[in-house]
Amino acid sequence: MSFFKRRNNGKTVWKLFPGPGTFAHGVHPPQRKELAADAPIEIIPPPEKVILPLQQHIGGPCTPIFKPKQKVAFGEMVGKGEAFVSASLHAPLAGIVQKMEVTTLANGRHMQAIVIRSEGEQLFGQALWDELFGGKWPQKSYQTMDPAEITAAINESGIVGLGGAAFPTHVKIMPSDKKPIHTLVINGCECEPYLTTDYRLMVEAPDAIVAGTLLAARAVGARESYIGIENNKREAVASLRRSAAGAGIKIAVLKTKYPQGSEKHLIKAVLNREVPLGGLPSDIGVAMSNVATVTSVARGVMRGIPLTHRVISVTGGGIVRPKNLLVPIGIPMGALIDYCGGLHKTAGRIIAGGPMMGFAFTNPNTPVTKGTSGITVLTHEEIRRVGQTGCVRCGRCVDVCPMKIVPTRVAMASRCKDLNLARKYNIMACFECGSCAYVCPAGLPLVQQIRTGKALIAAH
Repeated sequence: MSFFKRRNNGKTVWKLFPGPGTFAHGVHPPQRKELAADAPIEIIPPPEKVILPLQQHIGGPCTPIFKPKQKVAFGEMVGKGEAFVSASLHAPLAGIVQKMEVTTLANGRHMQAIVIRSEGEQLFGQALWDELFGGKWPQKSYQTMDPAEITAAINESGIVGLGGAAFPTHVKIMPSDKKPIHTLVINGCECEPYLTTDYRLMVEAPDAIVAGTLLAARAVGARESYIGIENNKREAVASLRRSAAGAGIKIAVLKTKYPQGSEKHLIKAVLNREVPLGGLPSDIGVAMSNVATVTSVARGVMRGIPLTHRVISVTGGGIVRPKNLLVPIGIPMGALIDYCGGLHKTAGRIIAGGPMMGFAFTNPNTPVTKGTSGITVLTHEEIRRVGQTGCVRCGRCVDVCPMKIVPTRVAMASRCKDLNLARKYNIMACFECGSCAYVCPAGLPLVQQIRTGKALIAAH
C-alpha cells in the first residue's frame, strides 16, 4: 500500500492519498445532518401506482415499450434508452401499465411519463433489502469479467449517477483507447447540507459499495481506486475501511467543506490534480462515480437487478420525523412526506434535493426520479433572509466560487441576455453549487439568473 508524505504546519504527515484533502474557496453552511444521520434506512410500503418520466437523466428520453393494460413484472424494462447518452426505465413494482400522462418534475419541466398501477404480490421489506443490498458480494469474481460485459450490464440496468447529476453510468464507465483511465474516484462526501442518504448506505451497505467500486475499476481499466469521504462521517469511514480491507481500495478522509463532492474539486482534494476548464475528468485519466451509483452497478452486474429503487432522505426542520427511506422510483413525493408524519406548522419550503442545489416545489404528486437524492423541508425561520438590494461590489461571491469565476458578472450578462458576454465570463463552467448566493449580502438570485442564461444558450 502506498503512502504519501505531506507537510502540515511544519509537521510531516503520511496519508493514503496524494491530494491536500481540500480545495480552494467554497463555503461552510450549517450541516444539519444530525436530523436524519442516525435514522437507519426504512423500506416504504409499495405505493398504489408509480409515475416514471421518460427522461430522468442527462441525454435523450427513452422510448416506451409497453402499451396500456399490459401486465409488467418487477424489474422488467418498460422504457428503452436508444440514444448513446440515455438510460432505460424498469418497473419498480408489478402491475398494469396505464395510459401515458404528462407529469411535472421538481425543476418545473413537463415530461411524458409511464404510469404503472400496482397489482399482485410485491417484493417488500427485508426480502427487498436482501435483493438490493444484502447478502454476500464476492470481491474476486470481478477479476475474470470482460470490461465490455460490465458496461453492457450497466447499460441494460438503466443506471445513472445517483449523486444528483443523473448522467448515464455506462457512458462514464466505458473502456476508451483515446482517453485511458488510470484512477477511479468514488464520491462519498455528500457535502450537501441535511442529506444523509449516502452516509446511511456507507454505514449499512459497505460491501455492495466495495463490490461496485471494484467492478467500475475493472470496466474502465483503473489501476487505483479511492473513495473520498468528508471527516464529519466517522462511522462511514470506519465501515468502509473494514469492508475495503485487502481489496486495494484507498479511503481518502477529506476536510468538510462545500462543495467537496463536485467532481473537479474532489479530484483536486484526493489526487492533487486539476481538470482543465471546460474539460472532463477523463482528460486527465480519471473516472468518477458516487457511492450510491456503484451499489447499483454491483446489483446490476452481479445480480442482474436493474435500477428500480433508491435511498433518499426526507429531512429538515419542517418535517415531523426525518427519515432515510428506500423508495421505488416514481413514487409521489407527497407519499414520503406523509410517511414521515407530515409537515410541521413551521414548514416554509419543500425542496427536492438539498438547500444549496435543490429545486423548490409544491405539487405533492411530483414523482421521485433516479436523480432525487432527498426532500428537504425548511422552516420559515430557515428561509428568512434580507430583502434583495443592488450589488454592492463586495466580492464575496468571487471569494467563495470554487470555479474561480465572477458570479455577479455572469448573472448580469444572463439577465441582460448577452449570451456572448456570458460565454466570455465562462458561464458554462458554473455547476450551480449556490455558494455565491449563500454569501451574497444583497440577496441576489445569482444561481437562478445563471440557470436562465444557460437555458438561453441551450435554446440557441
